Amino acid sequence: MLKEKNNKLSIIVPAYMQEQTIVSDTKNIILVLNQLNYLYEVVIVVDGKSDKTYENVKKAKLSRVKVFGYKKNHGKGYAIRYGMARCNGDIVGFIDAGADLNPMGLRMLLAHFEWYQADIIIGNKWHPVSKVDFPFWRKFISKAYGFYVKLLFGLRVEDTQLGMKLFKRSVLEKVMPRLLVKKFAMDVEILAVAHKLGFTRIYEAPIELEWHGEESRLEKQLFRTMWNMFLDTLAVFYRLKILHYYDDGSKRKWRFDKDLEMRINVG
Repeated sequence: MLKEKNNKLSIIVPAYMQEQTIVSDTKNIILVLNQLNYLYEVVIVVDGKSDKTYENVKKAKLSRVKVFGYKKNHGKGYAIRYGMARCNGDIVGFIDAGADLNPMGLRMLLAHFEWYQADIIIGNKWHPVSKVDFPFWRKFISKAYGFYVKLLFGLRVEDTQLGMKLFKRSVLEKVMPRLLVKKFAMDVEILAVAHKLGFTRIYEAPIELEWHGEESRLEKQLFRTMWNMFLDTLAVFYRLKILHYYDDGSKRKWRFDKDLEMRINVG
């Protein structure tokens, strides 16, 4: 086995209503991380104890796994930030729970992270090497939203919303106290604010994705989800470009949430 690198890796796994798959999902992530020469931890955040997701993963007692949860569902963005505030890695990432994203993609993201000496690496389903299988209507929404984000923020990335990303801890320590979005546009807010603060080494890496979602249920929620994403993203633009809320000079206006405040220089 290769000697472990000095940098520690933290992987956040936000989970909601995943009682059937959370243990197998976590084991698959661990299998991948065990092949890397990084000291690591996996941080599961159960976003609302609506089923037995929390109980099942706690009972599994998996090595190098921390499990957190809270009673009320707050949204994926909140869950990821909650986990980031409780990890101690030098490189911090997240991957969605569920079997859609192949966790082997974490290896590719880490390789790109090292190659580019990146501030942030984003999984990109539109990368020429990516292997994806998901419905046409989701492809259309993803492309349309990507165009919308580029128009507003000028970010040179194709896929801001994919649920697999890596960050330097120093980026998160600077960015997280400024964030507000807890649901739909959390990814865009982090990327836009990081870029604004000078963390411009943002690159993309290929992934493997196979959609296993329930189309009929999600299609019913489609308009509401798109509308909420549109509003959340527009609000980020307004705070960034008009109010300059994220600037250092606006620090007294930042709405600190102690549960989401990243611990500095832990571990």
